Amino acid sequence: MSGVTGITDSSQHGVSSSIDAELSDKWRRGPGIFVVIDARGAAGARIHAIQLAYDPKLANYLPPHLTLAGSSGVGPIDPATPRERLQETLADIAATTAPMVLHFKPPHRFMQTDIVVLPLDHHGPLRDLHERIATSGLSFQPARFSFTPHVTLSFFRTLTRQQRRELLEVRLDEPLLVDHLRCSLTDEPLPPRAMFELSLSGAR
Repeated sequence: MSGVTGITDSSQHGVSSSIDAELSDKWRRGPGIFVVIDARGAAGARIHAIQLAYDPKLANYLPPHLTLAGSSGVGPIDPATPRERLQETLADIAATTAPMVLHFKPPHRFMQTDIVVLPLDHHGPLRDLHERIATSGLSFQPARFSFTPHVTLSFFRTLTRQQRRELLEVRLDEPLLVDHLRCSLTDEPLPPRAMFELSLSGAR
């Protein structure tokens, strides 16, 4: 059985701008439950440092993370879903999914914006994990974009030409360790409320 940790409330290159669905003031949706993977360890520390340097508002808004369900591919989970059903459904998936190590692609800037992200391969085991959640029987809100996993480097700040160049030259050798699922309830404009975390404990 996977480990469960309670948490206190606390285009071009084939990448679509699904980050708009996560944070943009231009499209506010109702409350919903997101499934995310936090960028931790060396990768998370480096990404957070980059965010602090180029977009402090983003750095202080949320920890570096990849949205597995709630942005692209499928929208947020219905907030009326009973917590017990949500946790049981995701625990079954987590218990049969092995941890994975993924490598970031070069940064991508969405045209006409200062949104810069670190994409990951949307095929392979990460896609399989996303699809298992998407087809689990849980109720999801509509998604605006196909599954395009990424971690955001810059979103809110207007960048200078030099800053854009510097961000696009970033190369992250530190891999993303995918070893958990974290659920949070979002009801904009309030900060997200953490619900629970599950460890991936399937056989490699």
